[in-house]
Amino acid sequence: MYCRIRDLREDHDLLQKDIAAYLKCTQVCYSNYEMGKRDIPTDVLKALALFYDTSVDYLLGLTDEAKPYPRAHETF
Repeated sequence: MYCRIRDLREDHDLLQKDIAAYLKCTQVCYSNYEMGKRDIPTDVLKALALFYDTSVDYLLGLTDEAKPYPRAHETF
């Protein structure tokens, strides 16, 4: 999983500080996610999947298909 989020970031020519700003966390916090030093919370995984237009399953390594699933309309 950690390699996937790094690879996606690099493929989009982004810096860790860019993604950290999007996630509203520090660059150090995001770096720890990429290095596997800190567990990635579910809400952060969801935000990354939406940002990169992929699925959480792809980020977690449960599929090699980067294409996202059809999005559900959230109703609360």
